[in-house]
Amino acid sequence: MAIQRVSITEFLDLAQKHPVLDVRSPGEYTHAHIPGAHSLPLFTDEERKVVGTAYKQQSKQVAVKIGLKYFGVKMVEMVETVEKLIKELRPPTKDNISTTHEFQSPTVLVHCWRGGMRSAGVAWLLDLYGFKVYTLTGGYKGYRNWVLEQFEKEYPIHIMGGYTGSGKTEVLKALDKRGYTVIDLEGIAHHKGSAFGAMGLPAQPSQEHFENTLAGELFRGQEKSLSEESMDFQKTIWLEDESQRIGAVNIPAVLFKQMRKKKVYFLEIPFESRLGYINLHYGKFAKAELVNAVIRIKKRLGGLETKTAMNFLLEDDTKEAFRILLQYYDKLYGKNLENNRENVDQIVTKIICEEVNDIVNSEKINSIITNG
Repeated sequence: MAIQRVSITEFLDLAQKHPVLDVRSPGEYTHAHIPGAHSLPLFTDEERKVVGTAYKQQSKQVAVKIGLKYFGVKMVEMVETVEKLIKELRPPTKDNISTTHEFQSPTVLVHCWRGGMRSAGVAWLLDLYGFKVYTLTGGYKGYRNWVLEQFEKEYPIHIMGGYTGSGKTEVLKALDKRGYTVIDLEGIAHHKGSAFGAMGLPAQPSQEHFENTLAGELFRGQEKSLSEESMDFQKTIWLEDESQRIGAVNIPAVLFKQMRKKKVYFLEIPFESRLGYINLHYGKFAKAELVNAVIRIKKRLGGLETKTAMNFLLEDDTKEAFRILLQYYDKLYGKNLENNRENVDQIVTKIICEEVNDIVNSEKINSIITNG
């Protein structure tokens, strides 16, 4: 079987059906990778450094010889790792049962940094063993160029707005269940955007990996919006109204600028209902975590308000502490709603809601969208 080099669009299409093997070093993979790719490093981080130094300071031939010494002892292990991965992803059935003597050549996708020697070496090994192998033209570097290109495109975006504690993310999830196209920015970022936003969530991804995931979501969202099979309401991509910075990561500037021009559906929910929602979801966290979160915003919150909020927390009166904090975030969001937006009155549609309720409030939005 011949190894085939394919473009990024072909590669990503194939990745919907077949495993992607990232043969870069563990450090490169950990920093950022194609979402869904599996790490199959040809070299350790230290080995990569040694080979790279030899390439730069001596010659390609010297580097290749060093690399082959590292590669040779790993060949069997790498093949067995891929076999194990294939079995995990595709449990045996009556139709695909294979034995040691009856190998069925499943398909795998391989890439390295530039689409050079590392992917070529691993692709050769897997092809020799009997896998059907595709490699990515331009490697991960080419993929990153594709990622950045996605943020330059114009998208049919609607924005879900509302003060802190409005349950915007839950409303978006409810719309997603109804068949709307939704991209959960906070879910991708592993952060809810406030000083309390990291609580209960995994560590945030690197900026690069955040962009990789977001680009993929936008690409699939646009494909759905252009599909003739999609209903009219599915041709819009819903995003939550965010500041450009979500914790430690940033929405790419060109995309954020586009978002600020799109129509906003603003959930207008009474303060006390939002306060109850915030207290329910954040009051359960350890007192020390809540105190540290307040300390992080003490300069913007002000000395007196910080002291008062801290005293409420120390007295286990989280609701009154959050009352102070919610008033602060309401003022902040009010400013952000208008910041870098023109004709705010024309692009913001207020949705009057009685309480924080994702089912009821998503139905209100659905009714507005479907009925015009």
